[in-house]
Formats: sequence, C-alpha cells, structure tokens
Amino acid sequence: MAVGERDPHTGHLTTGHEWNGIKELNTPVPRPVWLFLAATVVFSVIYWILMPAWPLGATYTEGLLGIDQQSRVDADLKNAARDRASWSAQIETMDAEAIQADASLMRIVREAGRPLFEDNCAVCHGSDARGGQGYPDLTDRTWLWGGEPETVMETIRVGINAAHGETRSSQMPAFGRNRMLDRKAIREVATYVRSLSGAVPDSGDEATAVAEGKEIFAANCAACHGEKGTGSTAMGAPDLTDEAWIYGGDRQTVFETVFSGRQGQMPQWEERLSAVDRKILALYLRDLGVGGE
Repeated sequence: MAVGERDPHTGHLTTGHEWNGIKELNTPVPRPVWLFLAATVVFSVIYWILMPAWPLGATYTEGLLGIDQQSRVDADLKNAARDRASWSAQIETMDAEAIQADASLMRIVREAGRPLFEDNCAVCHGSDARGGQGYPDLTDRTWLWGGEPETVMETIRVGINAAHGETRSSQMPAFGRNRMLDRKAIREVATYVRSLSGAVPDSGDEATAVAEGKEIFAANCAACHGEKGTGSTAMGAPDLTDEAWIYGGDRQTVFETVFSGRQGQMPQWEERLSAVDRKILALYLRDLGVGGE
C-alpha cells in the first residue's frame, strides 16, 4: 500500500497504517488546538515575568508584581491574632449569661469550642460528647457537680479525683468487696435503685426486694444520694431517679457498682488550658444542651 494513497471519501492522504482493514488518515491538527497551545505558552511567559516562579538556589525570581504568599500568610496570622485578642478580652471579662445572649460571641464560642473539645475531651467523652461506659454524656442535662458554666469551668480546672490540690473528690464505697453488705443485701438495694428510675420488678420476689432494698438504701446510701435518690451536686453523687447511667443501669451492672464501688477520674486542665479556653469550653458544652434550664 502506497504512503501517498488518498482516501476517496474524505480526500485526505493516509499515513500508510492499516488495522483490520481500517486505514489511518493523515489529518492536520485542528486550528483551535494550536491556538490553545499558543495561548498557554503566552500565559506561561507572562506569569513567569509577573509572578514568583523560578527557583534560584536559596532564593527565587520574585516577579514584577512582587507578590509574596508568605507575607500574605503572615498578615493573615497577625489579623487573626488581633481578632482573637479582641474577642478573647470580651469573653474573659463578660459573665456567662451576657456571652450567651450575644449571638456573635456564641458563634465564636462554637467555632473555638469544638476544636478545644476534640483535642482535649473527645478521647473520653466521644467526638459527639455522648460519652460511653464510665464516661458521662455531656449532651444531656445531668451533671454530677452542677451544670452552670461557672461550675463546669471549675470542674475543668481542677478535675475530679485528680492530682490538683483543689480537685473535686468523690468515691462510692465497695459495699461488697469491703464486706459492708452481703450479696443478698446488695441484690435488694440494686433492685430498689433500679426501681427509682422506672425499672418494674419482674416478679413478686423482686417487689419484696424493693421494699427491703429501700431500708438498706436509707441506712447506707441516702447520706450521699439523698433520701429520694436524687443525688447531690455538692458531693458529686449522681441522681438515681433519672435514666442517665455512667456505667449502665442493667441489673448486673448496678450490682457490680454497689459490690465493687466506683471512683471515676477526670484530669485537671488548669496547666494545659487557659482561663479563656476553659470558659469557652464550658460555654460550648452548655450550648450542646447540657444546661440546667
């Protein structure tokens, strides 16, 4: 087959290549493609002249426009620091109620509080702040030590059963392990405690256990949890009448709690987080719906 063969349908010469009876036409590159390539070359040359482009060892060609991205970043950081100083001063000096009433400050609290929570608290309380077994849910309205922002700030500052000299301290005794109550009494008081939050006895025997457990509760538990089991924020004793359980509210878990006791811990953050950061974090948690309205 000759290289100079011309295709009878289009009039173009062929390249001499053929695949399964299909011949390749020697068609020219479309003009728009050439125009596009030429435009990119012109644009590149202009960009090299105007903008920082070519490395020259320890420096680079700065371009006629003198644009420096590092200078822009430095300027942005200075502006951000200036803005932060402004709203930080407001948050530091204003009381919690005034901040909560200020929509612009609360927007800042949400934006700054989320990374603070994720960096420092989410590892225990979860990224959604709903906690897990042994770690309280921070999105409900149940607080061991009180849910007002000032109280939450203090809890964050000193921790719970932490190394801080002013830490909040609480511990539930191990009534079974320390032989303060026998297993029968523990089963009865556990049944009574579960009944406080709405657990209905499965049988007549459990109904009897509730009555007997009430007496055991009054003698051993009411000093911290209150006569009606509603707890005490002054002592960090949980309310046993709601459905918020830190370790679980099933029969076996409640039995284990009474038998072995509990002593939860929370680190103190005074040395890691500034007073403003602790305030933002407390207000952020409040904004999640953890208040005491």
